[in-house]
Amino acid sequence: MSIIGMIIVGFIVGLIARAIMPGDQKLGIILTTILGIVGSVVAGYLGTALGLYQVGQGVGWIGSIIGAIIVLFVYGLIKKS
Repeated sequence: MSIIGMIIVGFIVGLIARAIMPGDQKLGIILTTILGIVGSVVAGYLGTALGLYQVGQGVGWIGSIIGAIIVLFVYGLIKKS
């Protein structure tokens, strides 16, 4: 059940990140879900490195969205070049 929850949360986080980030991102449902999941992982690593989270602690919604926006920004830079 946790995998299904991770997929649903990843999709919601990906949608929110795409809505906040300016521009036209042409991502499908699967890439939007992957964006949200990878954003949560990035936020977890950055939060642990900055001392905001303990090792193994879950990342909140806001952290996940910020991580997804970072991933979407990097994706846009890579796609343009």
